[in-house]
Amino acid sequence: MSVFQRLSMIFKSKANRALDSVEDPRETLDYSYQKQLELLQKVRRGVADVATSRKRVELQIQQLDQQANKLTNQGKAALSQGREDLAREALQRKSGLQTQIDGLRQQHEQLQGEEQKLTLAAQRLQAKVDSFRTRKETIKATYTAAQAQTQISEAFSGISEEMGDVGLAIQRAEDKTAEMQARAGAVDELLASGALDDVSGAPRDDIQAELDRMASTDNVELELERMRRELGGGDGGGSSTRQIEGGGA
Repeated sequence: MSVFQRLSMIFKSKANRALDSVEDPRETLDYSYQKQLELLQKVRRGVADVATSRKRVELQIQQLDQQANKLTNQGKAALSQGREDLAREALQRKSGLQTQIDGLRQQHEQLQGEEQKLTLAAQRLQAKVDSFRTRKETIKATYTAAQAQTQISEAFSGISEEMGDVGLAIQRAEDKTAEMQARAGAVDELLASGALDDVSGAPRDDIQAELDRMASTDNVELELERMRRELGGGDGGGSSTRQIEGGGA
């Protein structure tokens, strides 16, 4: 295979794919149906033309038959009056007319046969056109339903992809929110412990910090006193208490 033949095949294949992508089968079916209707119309027109010709031949035969009968009567009249020459002339003319009549009758038979063939062909073609129309509408309905299903599937596919993207966005937002909440909690703990200065930029109050520490110590002493009461007033208990207090001192 030459290079030009290969290029020609490649161009044809690409052209076919391009046509397949833009071709609508419903339009193609409608176009084919229209062409069949045009062909059927031509066949019917042909039948009408043949029938017209047959009818015209029949009228010519009738006219020639009338002329032949008239010549026959004229020949009889001439012969009755002793004019054999006129009678012979009339019969000769009749013979010529009879030849024309015979030819027209043969033509009439041919036209009649042709008319019957065309009529039968028109009937068969009409049946095929009707069958094609039914099949065409069925295919069109099936194609339309398939096209709708495809569009719905593509729509659902697009929604699924979009929802997947939305899900990822929501997950990222939740993760970021959790991280910010954790950072905020950590900062609060550091501020409460005094590891960080107040974000407002105010100077640190050492006196207030000492007062807070003393209040915390008082709370501890109060809790120890409550525990002494619960343990009772024995020697062992008092000795233990004193040891705790001495250790605390």
